[in-house]
Amino acid sequence: MDRRSVVAGAALAALAALLVTLGAAVRPLLVPERAPEREILSTTEIAFLQDMTAHHEQALLMVQSLDPGVSPVIARLAAQIDDVQRVELGTMLGWLRLANALPSNPQPMAWLHEPSAGHHGAPVAATAEPTGTAMGMATRAELNALAAARGREAELLFLRLMQRHHYGGVAMARGADALLTAGPVKRAAREMVTEQTTEIGTIGLLLAQYG
Repeated sequence: MDRRSVVAGAALAALAALLVTLGAAVRPLLVPERAPEREILSTTEIAFLQDMTAHHEQALLMVQSLDPGVSPVIARLAAQIDDVQRVELGTMLGWLRLANALPSNPQPMAWLHEPSAGHHGAPVAATAEPTGTAMGMATRAELNALAAARGREAELLFLRLMQRHHYGGVAMARGADALLTAGPVKRAAREMVTEQTTEIGTIGLLLAQYG
């Protein structure tokens, strides 16, 4: 091989090495490194949605257990609660599915009692309204009593159980609103506060009419 061929070969090898080096340097500009995946929901959002899912499911169960022969006013209130909470329940289950999270919380309400949950280190639940068992949830005995009640007894029991249930839901939603900084879950929590507070007012008026 003559000297001219050796020089040409060396030049080609050097050019190839330069192109490889340039390609490695330019690649991040042309093909950005894959950004780390952002979590769809925070642990607080997931826990809140799980607990509120259980809360909504029981509200729907109470509506289904109500005597179909109650007065039209109570029937309309029950239908309104059913419509609103059924839509919200579907939304919450959809969010949990997107986050690949279970629909139930293995540690119910724990997120509300964490030392960092409230302002200045005070737990959110410490300032919540009295809500009965597990944030307003009815016991199995109370649900059985509602299913067995008829007429005026059913109406009164439904109103009292749903009033307590809504107080619990409002306390939960306010707790989530205090903990979350932004996002659709925070907005949903605020909407729940508004909706359920309005319904609490309606229930209060109806109970007052019953004396």
